[in-house]
Amino acid sequence: MGCKVLHFQFRNGTCMIHGERVLIRPVERGDLTLLDAWANDVAANGEYNTFGLRPMNGMEGPFSQTGLLDDRSASLVVATLSGTLIGTMSYHQQRYGPNTGSIAYMIGLSIAASERGKGYGSEAQRLLARYLFDTYPIARVEASTDITNIPEQRALEKAGFVREGVLRQAQWRAGTWHDLMVYSKLRGE
Repeated sequence: MGCKVLHFQFRNGTCMIHGERVLIRPVERGDLTLLDAWANDVAANGEYNTFGLRPMNGMEGPFSQTGLLDDRSASLVVATLSGTLIGTMSYHQQRYGPNTGSIAYMIGLSIAASERGKGYGSEAQRLLARYLFDTYPIARVEASTDITNIPEQRALEKAGFVREGVLRQAQWRAGTWHDLMVYSKLRGE
């Protein structure tokens, strides 16, 4: 995957998306220890991003194989412009038919508890959607969040996503099923 759009720049051989307050970049080997720790920190993840404990060093294998990045999916980090990691993002293909024209991308975001409410999430979601539209021949980027996660719903709306509806009992988390609110952003919006 190369740097295909102007706001996606190289730094030390790494592509990254620059915004006004955040940058999004691929995971580097030096990030793995922190990311593994975050994955198992229930307090940091909050109630909406806790899906059970993962093995320590659990990202090492997948990172060694793919760098956690290909055309169908990616795990990325969100950092301040000074380089301090403040969260993670991901995207993966979602198919709505067998042809390539029916591919959309689903994005996900987790910002460290101490950094929430500062506008980083909205900017990161807007930037990643723009990158996906600029890079792939898709018409749709989507995101979902728990129906009770009002701050994330506001962040998606600030990033230009439109609320579409509820996916009933779509996510198993914390021992029960949860409804999700689905949002989308279409090319040109």
